[in-house]
Amino acid sequence: MSSLRPFCPMSWLAAPAAAVLLLLTPASQSHAQTQAAQATPAPVQPADPAAASPSQTTVAATSPEQRGIAARAIDKVKQAAKSASDIFNRVPCLPPKGGSKAMGSLPHVAGKLVAGQPVVIVAFGSSSTQGFGASSPEFNYPNRLAAQLRRHYPIADITVVNAGVGGEDAPEMMRRLQTQVIDVHPDLVIWQVGTNAVLRNLDPGDTAKLVEDGISRIQAAGGADIVLVDPQYSPAVNQRKESAGKMVKLLGKVAELRHVGIFPRFEVMRDWHENQSIPVESFVIADGLHMNDWGYACFAQLLGDDIIRSVGQIKLGVNVPADVRTYRPM
Repeated sequence: MSSLRPFCPMSWLAAPAAAVLLLLTPASQSHAQTQAAQATPAPVQPADPAAASPSQTTVAATSPEQRGIAARAIDKVKQAAKSASDIFNRVPCLPPKGGSKAMGSLPHVAGKLVAGQPVVIVAFGSSSTQGFGASSPEFNYPNRLAAQLRRHYPIADITVVNAGVGGEDAPEMMRRLQTQVIDVHPDLVIWQVGTNAVLRNLDPGDTAKLVEDGISRIQAAGGADIVLVDPQYSPAVNQRKESAGKMVKLLGKVAELRHVGIFPRFEVMRDWHENQSIPVESFVIADGLHMNDWGYACFAQLLGDDIIRSVGQIKLGVNVPADVRTYRPM
């Protein structure tokens, strides 16, 4: 994983400190009507509310005027959903130009798909997994990933469980690892971790140790494939570039040591901005931290591409030595 380098104009550093502090405590309110920035970022929102779809949101309209306001709000959410459905027609989702390392082969989940057996994927993480910043739960990355895989494997039985809880990092995640990951008996665990540790100025080494322990527990429980997802490239994270750089490097070392995959989200998102010339506000909302619909969609697309590539590798009978089978850059 390459080292961090200067990344952005000073206007990037204007992410409100309050928004970052709010991230550290999960909120309980719904974000069904959160409007993710597409070309123009949405206003700053309370951090990490629990996800709810528009159909789950009840609006008490006691007068024709109030009902009209409620209808307009619902129409606005629906319009955001419609605009997100063709999101790549406006800005294409491309892999990194520099040939950034893919997350590695996934023999367990690929073998299940090849054999036509049910596949369970657990998306484990914090607000990036829960989907804060997306205009609807439909557009968080686990749901996007599930839709992509089901399109590609229409007769497969694929379940993607969203086990994201906003505001958490490795210490909190370890407390629910057994019940929300191991007990689900997944074939693949996608573990997004490290961002909140950077924002809290926690020791990256302590986070890496906890993640390594968690990987050991998952592997001992059944041998699921594991992919780590490192922090996002965004103004709030980049303000702590030294800590972020250490976190990215340490998570990469943990993945290599434990023979698991890693999706280099930081490098992928940096490539969007620095090499593909995509404005940051086109993939990060106004809090300077969370992705919007396009960001989640492209993230999910690239993750899904790697899974599909791994399945194709298994189908072709590619001979991957056992000692590197779960960590072979594509």
